Amino acid sequence: MTLRSTILFWVLAAVGLGLFLYVFSGILLPFVAGMALAYLLDPVADRLERAGLSRLLATVLMLVLFVLVAVIMLIVVVPVLGNQLAAFMARLPDYMNRLQGFVNDTAGTRLTELLRLSPEEMKGSLGEVVNQGGAWIMRIFSSIWNGGQALLSVVSLLVVTPVVAFYMLLDWDRMVATVDGWLPRDHQPTIRRLAREMDQGVSNFVRGQVAVSTLLGLFYAIGLTLTGLNFALLIGMFAGVISFIPYVGSIIGGGIAIGVAIVQFYPDWTWVLVVAAVFAVGQFIEGNILQPKLVGGSVGLHPVWLMFALFAFGTLFGFVGMLIAVPAATAVSVLLRFGLAQYMASPLYRGRAVPPLVTVPPKTIDMPREGAAGE
Repeated sequence: MTLRSTILFWVLAAVGLGLFLYVFSGILLPFVAGMALAYLLDPVADRLERAGLSRLLATVLMLVLFVLVAVIMLIVVVPVLGNQLAAFMARLPDYMNRLQGFVNDTAGTRLTELLRLSPEEMKGSLGEVVNQGGAWIMRIFSSIWNGGQALLSVVSLLVVTPVVAFYMLLDWDRMVATVDGWLPRDHQPTIRRLAREMDQGVSNFVRGQVAVSTLLGLFYAIGLTLTGLNFALLIGMFAGVISFIPYVGSIIGGGIAIGVAIVQFYPDWTWVLVVAAVFAVGQFIEGNILQPKLVGGSVGLHPVWLMFALFAFGTLFGFVGMLIAVPAATAVSVLLRFGLAQYMASPLYRGRAVPPLVTVPPKTIDMPREGAAGE
């Protein structure tokens, strides 16, 4: 009965949390962002506290630096990205039409022979694919634009989020100690161990991936700008931001950049290859240098599980869901591993205990003596 009550309690708690997120997802963004900011800055505040600063002074210092960086981004970077995004969305239909003409001119005959289609059917099918792809890209950038406006609203960014982060960061250690005091005494060591595993997975991924995405975004933006590509800053930063989804940043960002390069530079293939090389080098740096050094191999999140969590939580709860997807996926993976370990050690897996067969050691076996067979 105790096990049933425990399972029922946690199931109801999970359902209640899901309903809460679904109902209030429209207003949770600054609060979730403030909690995430406090979680990210807590180790830095702890180091400043160990260096001699008070918790209050360390918290104020960290949040003042954050607000300054946010203001600089609002004044310098965001207007440029906004202008490039608006210009890119306006020119996207023309880009897609020119790409369709490029494919028809360069590979149309081969494709019609390979697919056994008439030129008219091939042109219609290719046009449909290009139009669908263009509409999909426009939806992505439109959602980013709308989400960016919500993120960059003065109230949520400069008022609510810093205030929430300030109080959360100031009382973080006290809140952790309070929650630890609520744990059932019999299961306290197990819950603490699971919480440490979740914290390690989230901190390794989130803090490391933020650094990876920032460095990749800067690399792509600078590299594409040096090639003279149109909308280089927008494409580079976009590819860096979505690089936290495995392989998606390089594939989508590289595809958009190469498409723009073909329209802009063709028939000069040199710069198209240079643009492709920028993403190839970025992918190499990410996989061989940044990910091992900054994220490490102890995250415990499979790329497929991570992508599923991001899409699932993003579909259910919007941008707020994407913010909580990684912690939720990490918690679920830790709990699943713990549950699997408990199952492997239980009688349900092992079955009934079967007593081992009694075997006689070889040295106790009476071997027939020579000539004993005739006795």
